[in-house]
Amino acid sequence: MDKLNKLLQELEISKVRLAKFLGVSRQMVYNYLDSENLEKMPNDKKMKLFNLLEIESLDDISKINVDSEYSMNIEAKLNQGVKKTANDEISVDLKGLSKTDAETLNNIFTYIKEKMIEDKTDISSNTFKYLHHFLQSMDTSKELRYILGYVSKSTGFTDPNTFVFNEDQQFIFESIMYSAMTLYNNGGASRSKIAESHRRWVSEIEQKNEEKLSRTQQLNTAKVQALKELGYTEINENNAAEVLEKIAEIQSRSVV
Repeated sequence: MDKLNKLLQELEISKVRLAKFLGVSRQMVYNYLDSENLEKMPNDKKMKLFNLLEIESLDDISKINVDSEYSMNIEAKLNQGVKKTANDEISVDLKGLSKTDAETLNNIFTYIKEKMIEDKTDISSNTFKYLHHFLQSMDTSKELRYILGYVSKSTGFTDPNTFVFNEDQQFIFESIMYSAMTLYNNGGASRSKIAESHRRWVSEIEQKNEEKLSRTQQLNTAKVQALKELGYTEINENNAAEVLEKIAEIQSRSVV
C-alpha cells in the first residue's frame, strides 16, 4: 500500500480526483488507501484502479517506470474516466448550478450511493431517509441550519469561530448544543431523569399533527363545498383560480 500511495503521489493524482474517477466519495478513497491492502475495495473499483495504472496486481507497481509517456497515458485515461463516470453514474440534473454547487451536490450523491451499497443493514437507508426529512424541513426552522454548522465544526471541517448565518443566534445555539452533548456523553441524562421531558415533547408533536389533520379536513370540506356551489366535479387548470377563491370565501364565513 505504501508503494501505491507513493505512485499516486508521484503521478500527482489527488484523493479527490481519484474518488471522481472511481465514482466513490473522497472518504472512501481515504479508507481504501489507509488500509493494509485493498480487500475493502469492491472488485469493480479495484479493477478500474488497476486498469488506470496499467497493472494486474499491487506487486506490479515495483515494475512501473514513471516516465513522461506513462504519466501522459495515465492523465488521458484519468480525464476520460472522470468524464465517463459523470455521464454514466450521475443521474441528478446539475444544469443551472455553479461549478462549486454542482461539485458539492455530486459529492453528496456519490457518498450516499456508496454508503447504501456498502451497508447491508437498514442503518444507512434509514439514516438518509431521516436526512431527506431534515432537508425538507430546513425552510421551516433556521435552527436546523445551525445544527449542520455545529456538526461541521465539531468534526473539524469548519473553523468553530466562523459563522455563516446569524452570528448571535448561531453562537447561542452552538453553545447550548455543546452543553447538551456534554451532558449526554457524560451520562448525566439517564432515561428515567428525562422521561417526563420526552413525554411532553411527544405530546406536543401529537398535538401539532392533530391540528394539521384538522386543518386538512377543514380544507377538504371547504373544497367539496366550493365545487358543489360552483357546479364543478373537480379542480382543473381552467377553474383552479375560481375554486380557490370560493374556498377562501367559504372559510371566511366561519370567522366570527
